[in-house]
Amino acid sequence: MARDKKTKSKTKISDASLATTLGRDAKAFIGAVNPPVYHASTILFDSYETLKTLPDSAPYTYGRFATPTSQALTDSIACLEGGAGSFLTPSGLSACVLALIAVVRPNDHILVTDSVYGPTRQFCDSYLAQMGVVVDYYDPAIGAALSEQITDKTAAVFVESPGSITMDIQDIPAISAAAHARGAVVLMDNTWATPLFFKPLQQGVDISIQAATKYIVGHSDAMLGTVTATAELYDKLKQHHRLFGLCAAPDDIYLALRGLRTLPVRLQQHMANALHVAQWLSEQPAVCEVLYPALPEAAGHALWQRDFLGASGLFSILLEPCSDEAIAAMIDTMRFFKIGYSWGGYESLIVPFDTPRIAKFCEQRGQAGARLLRLHIGLEDAQELQQDLQEGLERLTATN
Repeated sequence: MARDKKTKSKTKISDASLATTLGRDAKAFIGAVNPPVYHASTILFDSYETLKTLPDSAPYTYGRFATPTSQALTDSIACLEGGAGSFLTPSGLSACVLALIAVVRPNDHILVTDSVYGPTRQFCDSYLAQMGVVVDYYDPAIGAALSEQITDKTAAVFVESPGSITMDIQDIPAISAAAHARGAVVLMDNTWATPLFFKPLQQGVDISIQAATKYIVGHSDAMLGTVTATAELYDKLKQHHRLFGLCAAPDDIYLALRGLRTLPVRLQQHMANALHVAQWLSEQPAVCEVLYPALPEAAGHALWQRDFLGASGLFSILLEPCSDEAIAAMIDTMRFFKIGYSWGGYESLIVPFDTPRIAKFCEQRGQAGARLLRLHIGLEDAQELQQDLQEGLERLTATN
């Protein structure tokens, strides 16, 4: 879909301007700034001859495949990602599933980062295992040494940087080089950074995955996934997208297009607020570690600084050992931070994670017994968020 006249320049356009202008074609839609929402399943053809001679490249043949609304978003995402094309799915998890299913066959071997999103791990351990796929989880800090775990049967390497709970930063170029040297493809869940703060396909990744539910939608009111492939894998991804009947609702697509327009400015404010809060938290006696790669003292900071253009509003903290009652006293009555899953919206969230894997993670960092809280720093006033956390930590300390 064409851009507005103002963007038709031979000079390179910034991502901020692209996010604002991509997918818009005012001339095609009576001058409307935003593309309309097409609620369409059936697409009508002028004649039998038109139907019979329809080329494979025809833009609109059936609502599940594409409409002007969905095309506006997929074209926009593909441009921001630098890929051959993008596909939409009903959720972030379905985007991860599509990417994996497109490249893995029965009896293959895949390597998945140990810090991967929990539902993606569950899919690998259940569905892929039933297919006979051998799944091994690797240390996210392994870098080029991953080559030692790649076998002749390794079809894919799945990365997520940073991990959405433990915030591990991975050396994506090194991992990609190791995988490609043995013929394996690389898939990345890049939801945390979005294409504005990290470009997976420029760093050796073959398929980039976004839970657009998070920052692209940005308002916690729609669920959506995007999958973008290089030219080499585009046809394979397209085939599986159609075979699985995946599509997204037109109103959700519209909400993602609307969110895309403000993504650059929202991300900048999320980062500014998160840096303020994270730096303050790092100085609090009840906090033993802040897991936020944008902090100079954080593990993985050097890789983040080398490869990323910014940091979003999601990070975790490790608290000194404390009781469930103390955690409840801290988070149950907070003013701005609310208890809830997901993230990426304008609101601040706080969620404890207490699993055997998290306990092992804390022990490996020399923080045995520590409690992990994941925070999403929203768009509220940063000083007031700090005050909310300060009062919460005071309640935690008094209860513990």
